[in-house]
Amino acid sequence: MADSPVDLPSRLAILPFRNKVLLPGAIVRIRCTNPSSVKLVEQELWQKEEKGLIGVLPVRDSDAATVGSLLSPGVGSDSGEGGSKGGGSGGESTKQDAKNGKEPIHWHSRGVAARALHLSRGVEKPSGRVTYIVVLEGLCRFNVQELSTRGSYHVARVSRLDMTKTELEQAEQDPDLIALSRQFKATAMELISVLEQKQKTVGRTKVLLETVPVYRLADIFVASFEISFEEQLSMLDSVDLKVRLSKATELVDRHLQSILVAEKITQKVEGQLSKSQKEFLLRQQMRAIKEELGDNDDDEDDVVALERKMQNAGMPANIWKHAQRELRHLRKMQPQQPGYSSSRAYLELLADLPWQKVSEEMELDLRAAKESLDQDHYGLTRVKQRIIEYLAVRKLKPDAKGPVLCFVGPPGVGKTSLASSIAKALNRKFIRISLGGVKDEADIRGHRRTYIGSMPGRLIDGLKRVSVNNPVMLLDEIDKTGSDVRGDPASALLEVLDPEQNKTFNDQYPSDMVKLITERYTREAGVRNLERNLAALARAAAVKVAEQVNTLRLGKEIQPITSTLLDSRLADSGEVEMEVIPMGHDISNSYENPSPMIVDEAMLEKVLGPPRFDDREAADRVANPGVSVGLVWTSFGGEVQFVEATSMVGKGDLHLTGQLGDVIKESAQLALTWVRARAADLNLSPTSDINLLESRDIHIHFPAGAVPKDGPSAGVTLVTALVSLFSNRKVRADTAMTGEMTLRGLVLPVGGVKDKVLAAHRYGIKRVILPERNLKDLSEVPSPILSGMEILLVKRIEEVLDHAFEGGCPLRSRSKL
Repeated sequence: MADSPVDLPSRLAILPFRNKVLLPGAIVRIRCTNPSSVKLVEQELWQKEEKGLIGVLPVRDSDAATVGSLLSPGVGSDSGEGGSKGGGSGGESTKQDAKNGKEPIHWHSRGVAARALHLSRGVEKPSGRVTYIVVLEGLCRFNVQELSTRGSYHVARVSRLDMTKTELEQAEQDPDLIALSRQFKATAMELISVLEQKQKTVGRTKVLLETVPVYRLADIFVASFEISFEEQLSMLDSVDLKVRLSKATELVDRHLQSILVAEKITQKVEGQLSKSQKEFLLRQQMRAIKEELGDNDDDEDDVVALERKMQNAGMPANIWKHAQRELRHLRKMQPQQPGYSSSRAYLELLADLPWQKVSEEMELDLRAAKESLDQDHYGLTRVKQRIIEYLAVRKLKPDAKGPVLCFVGPPGVGKTSLASSIAKALNRKFIRISLGGVKDEADIRGHRRTYIGSMPGRLIDGLKRVSVNNPVMLLDEIDKTGSDVRGDPASALLEVLDPEQNKTFNDQYPSDMVKLITERYTREAGVRNLERNLAALARAAAVKVAEQVNTLRLGKEIQPITSTLLDSRLADSGEVEMEVIPMGHDISNSYENPSPMIVDEAMLEKVLGPPRFDDREAADRVANPGVSVGLVWTSFGGEVQFVEATSMVGKGDLHLTGQLGDVIKESAQLALTWVRARAADLNLSPTSDINLLESRDIHIHFPAGAVPKDGPSAGVTLVTALVSLFSNRKVRADTAMTGEMTLRGLVLPVGGVKDKVLAAHRYGIKRVILPERNLKDLSEVPSPILSGMEILLVKRIEEVLDHAFEGGCPLRSRSKL
């Protein structure tokens, strides 16, 4: 039971513990920041190779101590020793501190010698103050004989209080001590058994109980409890083993009883929860019995009122089924449960939404709508006309999906007020939802109901506030949404802004006009621009038809329509002839136009504007020598590429422009070299020793300078343009070409033949020069396109020139280099 005693020196540096006690066997971790404590640790522990011992002495707060005493006598001391010598010395020091204005330090007369298990040094920034982290283990009790200072910290002359080894061996034979030891171990074992059910680290405590001497166990166990400072001092002053074991047994038993009482309270609370659940089930049964007996109370509870409100909301069948399932779940919950409030808020939202409530629309009057727009907004002709067009479509097709209009413009130009005017024209309620600064996609879609305080999205909340399901809703400042880790609101808006609308239009155009639109307005690989232009024509026709109906319903006397909204959009003085239906014709249930809507070239130009493309473009571009027509391929399909060449006074340099790549620049240099070498054979100079570039420069330009260009397929086009320039002969306007050339005049195959032929067809070009080795690629071109074109296959540059010029290109010699 005995262990080796600590070799205690006569003097120890003293580290004060304010309102705390370190007991033997206990281990504490402290952080020293006070200058005096830092100095003590640095000189007594840090700088010494062999870490010595220091004394830990409890210090009382000034308001809890007896004024005037430096060393308090042992509280509850069983030995009666008080350290009178230290007390006398301390009294003078205390008085001196009071005179100097310092707060006196009230030391306890007994402490514990400790050793450092771990030391670490740190420096605070930016102050540079040094701090220490010290892990201390309490070893044995001591009594302070004399207290003095060493620099900035205190040093005490101490005497040992713990028993010697011989005294411990004699005490172990005492029957009273043996009985106290058994009682302490039994109480401690009971505490460990209770803690085993909650903690997994008590196994280590069991080992201590079996291996550590009981007088050490008393200090270790008590040190692990939360007890008052006075009780800690009482345990420190218990030098006698019997007294120490009695106090330790009392404290361990008290701690055990507190744990048992806490468990009892917990079980009681759980029993009360079970009781409340039982009461809930009984109340449900009582309610069912009263319903069977017809003895219901007049005061309905709030859940029943919510159910009645949901029944009157007019939900769709699938929504009502989901709401019923959620309501059944709510009935099984207690109001105190976490998910009760969110579930109830969700059901209240479903009950408040306007499932069946709509704004009653008046019959649309386009002229009144136009007058209202003109009265509220000055200018904005295009914007107001587009609104009138959508209103006309709405008038002719009431069941069409609600359109999505996007108003773009600087602040204050009338975007919000335009939306309000639309609502007034439709006799609908208007709601504005500002999305400026929104960064969370949950503001659009709504929050997940698993989160406390979850709310619906702004659009659903807007429908709830406006109380109708067909308002005119303005999403304001949509360009000012942001995005972060919570998602991208702009992406969530894709679910809201459904672009699919008015898709059931049936076109009945004479085919000539469709062809005219594609030729003059929509030269493209796809059909999107064609769809937009046809939609513009349909909207214009809808305005005319709607105006006819309004005119016929004005009164019995039919007035001729001399000016329409469409005409006001196009020209202030323009007039469109329209046939008026006699009043006897039944138009109450139909908006059919009495006469077909004729779309001619004049209407095309009024609605779509001047033609963007012209079949005479190629002829106009090659009207002068030095211009040839090439075919190129882009990621969007084939395109027609003109090549222009001109000469000027200079030094024989070649200038290339049009944002060209390295390959096409080399092709231009190659073409010029070939033409200069064959100048005499091509009748461009009398003899072969004459320099074509004598005293002049050549400039070759590829129009559409903003578009990057590269590739070898413009070789034959470059040669043709140079020969046209030097011979002063024009290239045929109905001929386009593509092909790579070699320095010896061979024409090599190229890619993208199908797209290039289709591009020539769109431009109205009838003849296409292709390399002979591209014959296999013509199988990909549709037969109707090939049947209307002349495909010229060539092997050499001379054949290209022969087809490119009217009447051919006569050569002096047919010899080939």
